[in-house]
This record gives sequence, C-alpha cells and structure tokens, in this order.
Amino acid sequence: MPLKHPLNSSVIWFTGLSGAGKTTLATELKVKLEQLGLPIYLLDGDRLRAGINADLGFSHKDRSENIRRAAEVAKLFCEEGYCVLATFISPFESDRNLARQIIGFDRFKEVFIHCPLAVCEQRDVKGLYKKVRAGLITHFTGIDSPYEEPTSPDITIYSNEQSVEDAVNLILKKLL
Repeated sequence: MPLKHPLNSSVIWFTGLSGAGKTTLATELKVKLEQLGLPIYLLDGDRLRAGINADLGFSHKDRSENIRRAAEVAKLFCEEGYCVLATFISPFESDRNLARQIIGFDRFKEVFIHCPLAVCEQRDVKGLYKKVRAGLITHFTGIDSPYEEPTSPDITIYSNEQSVEDAVNLILKKLL
C-alpha cells in the first residue's frame, strides 16, 4: 500500500521553453520524492511524442491534442495513487487549462520554468535551436510559434538564476 502523502494522486505539470530545464528539475525532484517513499511517475513529453503521440505534428491542433492525451495519461497514473511529474512545453494557456480540468483542479500543480530564450538557445540540449536557425525546423515554440507564459502558475522557477538544487528545494517547500 502506498505511503499516504499530500502529493499522492497529484500531477506536477512543468511548462516552459525547450531547454528551460523542465526534465532536469523533474528528474531531480523525482529522486527527492522517491526518498520520501512516494510512488512517482515521470511523464516526459519527448517520450510520449516518440510513442503514443508519434502520429502528431506541431500544428496548433496537434500540439493541443498532444497535451490532451498527456493529461489523460497523467490522470490514469494519478488515479492509481502516483505523483506524476509531467514535463511538457505546453505552449498554450488554453491547453494547460484543459489539462488542469481533465486531471482535476485540486490535483494539478503548475510549475513554470522561466528561462530567457537566449539562455535556452545557449543550452540547446537537443540541438533543436541550431536546426531552427538553419531553417530545418519550423513552427518551433519561442521562435516562430508562440509560447504563452502562465498567468498564475502555482510555482515559478527562474532556471537561469537558480541552481537545480535550490529550485527543487523551493518546489518541495511550496508543495509539501
């Protein structure tokens, strides 16, 4: 039987530009929460796009469907008592609001990973910004496709100003 904890059956939804640090922070948070004995599932946008969402492109309609499906998967894990760490650019406020509605307002915590575009481009973890600038990728969030910053996230992390450890500790402090 899973440990009873306020984060059981919850979804911590990380949003921000590519390279902002969503997966890095979620991975470190996963380690800390597992140390507390919580059942955790890291639901990563790249992994979903490689599998269940492989049929989707990057049009506005496809991005919205990507987030809808992600929310439905997160909800399934949530209903089984997991704390789900969901890492998705999720560029549109309306899609994040739909995810919140699907998952449940009381279960959904939005963490905005704020990072200037220039810093994300410098990091370019996956080499995507380089491909965008070379004209090999279009409709890229933050460049030629919009990113709507959350209007009222539960937590905002400034990943270009905070260490991973400090950011994770802040998230823990606010959630626990």
